[in-house]
Amino acid sequence: MKKTVVIDVVGLSSSLIGEHTPFLKQWVSDKQLSSIEPMLPAVTTAVQSTYVTGKWPTETGIVGNGWYDRTDCEVKFWKQSNKLVGGEKIWERARLLDPSFTVSKMFWWYNMYSSADFSVTPRPQYHADGVKAPDCYSHPSDLRDRLQEALGTFPLFSFWGPNANIKSTRWIADASLLVDRWHNPTLTLIYLPHLDYCLQKFGPDFSKISKELHEIDDVCKDLIQHYERQNAEIIMLSEYGITNVSKPIHLNRLFRDAGLINVRVEQGLELLDAGASRAFAVADHQVAHVYINDPGCAAQVRSILEKTPGVELVLDEAGKKKYHIDHERSGDLVVVADAESWFTYYYWLDDAKAPDYARLVDIHRKPGYDPVEMFMDPANPMIKLKAGYKLIRKKLGFRYLMNVIPLDATLIKGSHGRVNTPTAYHPVFVSSRKGQGQKPLKAVDVYEKIWESLTAEIPQKTA
Repeated sequence: MKKTVVIDVVGLSSSLIGEHTPFLKQWVSDKQLSSIEPMLPAVTTAVQSTYVTGKWPTETGIVGNGWYDRTDCEVKFWKQSNKLVGGEKIWERARLLDPSFTVSKMFWWYNMYSSADFSVTPRPQYHADGVKAPDCYSHPSDLRDRLQEALGTFPLFSFWGPNANIKSTRWIADASLLVDRWHNPTLTLIYLPHLDYCLQKFGPDFSKISKELHEIDDVCKDLIQHYERQNAEIIMLSEYGITNVSKPIHLNRLFRDAGLINVRVEQGLELLDAGASRAFAVADHQVAHVYINDPGCAAQVRSILEKTPGVELVLDEAGKKKYHIDHERSGDLVVVADAESWFTYYYWLDDAKAPDYARLVDIHRKPGYDPVEMFMDPANPMIKLKAGYKLIRKKLGFRYLMNVIPLDATLIKGSHGRVNTPTAYHPVFVSSRKGQGQKPLKAVDVYEKIWESLTAEIPQKTA
């Protein structure tokens, strides 16, 4: 089969390819760039799962970056087991055709315990004293050691949070090149998250994101030139584009005002008690899954949603089926924001009673996605000194709480997840193969485009 690399440049849309991405502008100029119609939900884990299976969330079960586990009565975000993803993966199909086929899965999501030959994904060490140390997980397990010996420890705190920067994306790219040199996989899947940070913080504002565009352009240049020398098929794509937003919507506060949310009070702070709540929302960018534990309040919940400014779609069973998101993990209702809005997970009414994790980078305990984790509290002029002091405590071995994240959702200027966005902000698909048309693709079509690249050298049977 033909050696192929798929480079996922998160957040890239045609509107961003230009003077601030000189290499990509030139590289794309003699190729046919297609757009991909945003799927619902247009979020990382769901889209990636569709790309590698050719199946909608209805079949993959990946209805968002997280969902409510109705058995455990817990909201679970950013899980990593590949067993969660339904459907045959493209590399499993390829092995049936070519037993020598191998795949390298570099930071694509649901990387753990997959059938990939080589894989690496973020995975901190959680020590008994509460310290979180940077690290990553790999298969085979010694691949992590070889990579970190060559490149240094994976820069976890540059991957997400207030210090997110190009270092993590550069590490992923360099690691991908090493795995390619060591193992020469037939298919390589590379995830480059860098643009996700600045675009959610500032929206597509070139006056604020030009530096980041140049940085990702340089990383793409190194990768593409390497794979061109390998005579590989090259696909560059993205999962979604990011558009301007200005209106955060606090669905859980609305439900709490209506008496639908239950909280537990611990040391004066409020924790969402999902299992005891009559209804609540699991927010995920511009999409929210609304779970209704008490069927008696279903009409009330729907009425609240339909009357809320900024809510564009309220999908019941028929609506979920229309958008290919009817799965048991989905909320009883799925809500989509309008173009200017996005959903927070906030449920407390008094910031003094917000849970301790609200002011932390804590992606697993928060019952929803929180992009505000990319900021340090701008209202506190001493915040950087505070963060520095806590880092010193960490290095000295003392316990610390890095509670520097603000609770101001209006800081966020860019979001994604919804459908019906302008074409200029659709995700892109660019292939080095000739003859790839400019017709817009559906997300499920990407699977076949990858398959066409892999089988480019296999003689096609004629009727």
